[in-house]
Amino acid sequence: MPPLRLGLLAAAIVAVLDQASKYWIVEIVMQPPRLIPVTPFFNLVLGRNCGVSFGFLRLDCAVSAWVLSGLALAIVVALVIWLRQAEGPWIAGALGLVIGGAIGNVFDRIFQGGGVVDFLDFYVGTFHWPAFNVADTAITVGAAILILESLFVRPEKE
Repeated sequence: MPPLRLGLLAAAIVAVLDQASKYWIVEIVMQPPRLIPVTPFFNLVLGRNCGVSFGFLRLDCAVSAWVLSGLALAIVVALVIWLRQAEGPWIAGALGLVIGGAIGNVFDRIFQGGGVVDFLDFYVGTFHWPAFNVADTAITVGAAILILESLFVRPEKE
């Protein structure tokens, strides 16, 4: 599969899975909203994050919805330009993960009241990592692949 098509497919799958999981949590599982213990280290919760991934840079939802959406869409445009030039499946797939995650979270910001729906709560003892979602996970995994690829995959010398 050509890298551009692979990346766009990955982006579409991530965006759809992200929105489907959020719909399932908000409309079905969290009626009424509550904490649902799943394992000794994982809960389902319902939160809205007006900041960026994992609760960083929390801002007023009315302001952040437009500021962060504009920033995310500018980044998506840059990543799509990069994706058009991608030569391998790892880079294309990783870019697709980041693009799809960004689009999923922008959708929340614009159409779901300014905040991103977060529902995955991992913890150890009393320490809880900030709740996150499928989009945040895709962005993190995609960014990690891009970093690892840049550090460990050397271009072939001609």
